[in-house]
Amino acid sequence: MANEAEAQPTSSAFLSAEWRDLAMLNYEVDPALLKDYVPRGTELDSFEGKTYVSLVGFRFLRTKLFGFVPIPFHTDFDEVNLRFYVQRREGESVKRGVVFIREIVPKRAIAFVARVVYGENYTFHPMRHSVHTSESGATAEYAWKLSCLWCRIRSQASGAPTLPREGSLEQFITEHYWGYAAQRGGGSVEYQVTHVPWRVWKCEDASFEGDGGALYGHALGMVLRRPPDSAFIADGSKVQVLMGRRFC
Repeated sequence: MANEAEAQPTSSAFLSAEWRDLAMLNYEVDPALLKDYVPRGTELDSFEGKTYVSLVGFRFLRTKLFGFVPIPFHTDFDEVNLRFYVQRREGESVKRGVVFIREIVPKRAIAFVARVVYGENYTFHPMRHSVHTSESGATAEYAWKLSCLWCRIRSQASGAPTLPREGSLEQFITEHYWGYAAQRGGGSVEYQVTHVPWRVWKCEDASFEGDGGALYGHALGMVLRRPPDSAFIADGSKVQVLMGRRFC
């Protein structure tokens, strides 16, 4: 798999940050559940013939606009998102990317900017986290308040973190370096995300607790009620999100 993280940027950075302590719960789904979410100009990506959605919680740290402008009180925060994986063919190359069904943050201003700039489906809710990582194991929990109840992702792993094996599911999940978002007026936006490959701890125990249907609809909510088909915690790294462009 080509490492697109090392590609030379084609546009200036809109945002730089660190993404840390990513709890990634992965569920195999019927591709038909995602057909209405696939942006124009892309197609579903799969791993060994299987289609996945991932429920991901992580820490957004040292966030700066345009690579150097910190926003007071908005530099460090949590995010939880439900995502799936697509690809876009451009000439002889294939760009592998992520589409977000819903993204949760605890700051109203962050949700507003993401909706305006990229057309992403952000909402804001009170959030909290508990993370402990070491060379011998990791635990990560991310929670958000929905109405009067708390939803949460829990994950636990032991052993040392390692780079994903070439051709593994962990590599497939973590090494999609493009984002795609359908636009309300039609068409799609594409943006590049650059980062080094992440080390991962494979989870021994991981679960989602809460009302998934309230945020993601009945069908996807039912998916999240069962145990994930795989789960791991990624250590994360510095990232850059480049300016998006409309391509269709």
